[in-house]
Amino acid sequence: MSGREIIAILRGVRPNEVVAIGQVLLDVGIDKIEVPLNSPEAFESIALLADAFHDSAVIGAGTVLTPQDVVKVHQQGGAMVVSPDCNPDVIKATKALGMLSYPGVFTPTEAFTALRSGADGIKLFPASGIGPAGLAAMLAVLPTGMRSYAVGGVGPDSFAPWIGVGVTGFGIGTGLFKPGFGTADVAKRAADIVAAYDRGILK
Repeated sequence: MSGREIIAILRGVRPNEVVAIGQVLLDVGIDKIEVPLNSPEAFESIALLADAFHDSAVIGAGTVLTPQDVVKVHQQGGAMVVSPDCNPDVIKATKALGMLSYPGVFTPTEAFTALRSGADGIKLFPASGIGPAGLAAMLAVLPTGMRSYAVGGVGPDSFAPWIGVGVTGFGIGTGLFKPGFGTADVAKRAADIVAAYDRGILK
């Protein structure tokens, strides 16, 4: 595992392309991959990724809204559940099956609810509405060392201020993959994202 806290969000990816795209991501150092459940045949894509990369990547699902979907993700070999909201039932179901839980939060109340329910970290969503200053205020009261991912409206050009206030990672969707992108498109974007992340972390 690379240790980079970057989650690739492959919304809209199809099973016939997902393994090739996953390999491109791993080649440039992104080893956390989620397939949002509102993608075509999402569970099949998760199963294919998990089968191909279970030893070298953390594979999971995004846009997970119910405990029933958590079970389906686990059955496909998924190891990570990411949601746009903070649902304690989803978090508890995820942890009961031994998977990583990153629920979406927008307020300190939601963040504390997520952590009290057993979440491994929080997904700040939409991050563009919170901003680095908002995260800095939240981190003043949240547990030290907590994992936090900025998702929604963030990209290589805006990594530095987020890292400066203490975010631990990023979830990147359309800045990395959109339906119709080939492996060369994803490779270039992924390389730019990794380079910007490394520059920000090493400062």
